[in-house]
Amino acid sequence: MSLDTLISHNTLAPDMPEYGADACALVLMGGGARTAYQVGVLKAVGAMLATQSAPGATAVQPFPFQWLFGTSAGALNATYLGSIAAQGLAALTELAAFWSSLRSERVYRLEAPGWVRANRVVAGLTLARQVRKHRALLDTLPLVDTLHHVIDLDDLERALEQRLIHVLGVTTSSYTSGEHWTFCQTRSDNPVQPWHRPGRRSEFQPITIEHLMASSAIPFLFPAVPLWVDGRKEYFGDGSMRQLSPLSPAIHFGARRILVVGVGQPQRSGMATRGASEPTAGTIAGHALASVFHDTLQADVEQAQRVSQTLARLPPALAAALPYRPVNVLAIQPSFSLDELASKHIKELPAATRNTLTGLGALDTRRGAAGSGAALASYLLFEPGFVNALIELGEHDAWRRKDELMRFFGATEAHAPSTPVP
Repeated sequence: MSLDTLISHNTLAPDMPEYGADACALVLMGGGARTAYQVGVLKAVGAMLATQSAPGATAVQPFPFQWLFGTSAGALNATYLGSIAAQGLAALTELAAFWSSLRSERVYRLEAPGWVRANRVVAGLTLARQVRKHRALLDTLPLVDTLHHVIDLDDLERALEQRLIHVLGVTTSSYTSGEHWTFCQTRSDNPVQPWHRPGRRSEFQPITIEHLMASSAIPFLFPAVPLWVDGRKEYFGDGSMRQLSPLSPAIHFGARRILVVGVGQPQRSGMATRGASEPTAGTIAGHALASVFHDTLQADVEQAQRVSQTLARLPPALAAALPYRPVNVLAIQPSFSLDELASKHIKELPAATRNTLTGLGALDTRRGAAGSGAALASYLLFEPGFVNALIELGEHDAWRRKDELMRFFGATEAHAPSTPVP
């Protein structure tokens, strides 16, 4: 994030009374199936905030986020939440229920004979046929169908009109122009104007399933998606590509509090071995995808926190005289290697996908293969075993930081339950 973004478009932004001091933005990063982790975090947040209701209260507890911004699979989660924001806190639990029911066959399809794993040439021909037919290694029409069934865009529009949320932002990357776009849906009377910075810009238009497919189009695996911008058609892919400032859309809208949930991971020490063999295609693919999805978030968060801490440390008289305001950013990421977690669930991959990648040499699960199978599979494992393990990890990490989260939401701890996970 540039200092210009943080200062000029947040700290210098005029007050927006309708938002209130407690308004909160949610920023959800992407990572294919790994994104189920953030579902667990939000489920735990919902449970924490639910304890703040008065005893015997029956009214729906309000939805806790006024701005929703998502990238890649995080955009799917943000849009799903926006469409059911009328459910209040229950929307966070509903999102977890959706993910628990998900299967890979509802996300992508790869047609291949069972014996493809025995021959690298056959595996290569199978994937070549997929690319010719679908412009990518996988057919994502099942995901299009799933999103049309589970996301009600009319309900999203009603949530905006009723001011349950103020904006939904979906970020994607243009293969055509190389620019990074954030598509925003909000009410017509919203005071924020579209922005255009070097390499990144915004566009205000209704979010559609096509926007979600574009944002989540993992390079090489999922096909590019055409969208209309500036009166012309451009082709878009995963929003995590070239995403230098994941917090900037929330800051442009004047958010003073931002909860960001990523799916980066600690060093994969448990996957490394002495004398490991030369990296396989799967190792390199997994490393490349990790760079696409995870390398910029922490740096952006740290810079926002440093600038905000500097502003907060100014003498009170000087701080009152300046038009600058700090931003409270709380970031949560996995405490455990998702690759290592995925290694326990690789056999759950659809047979056609598993056999083809194995035949190609990209799904090598031997100890000396540096976890290549796990790294690549973790993006494609939309299966209950892995998904539920990620949700549990997200809950665990959130409850471990309960005190921080309660302070972030300005909640008291009088009724907060003990951490339900070790």
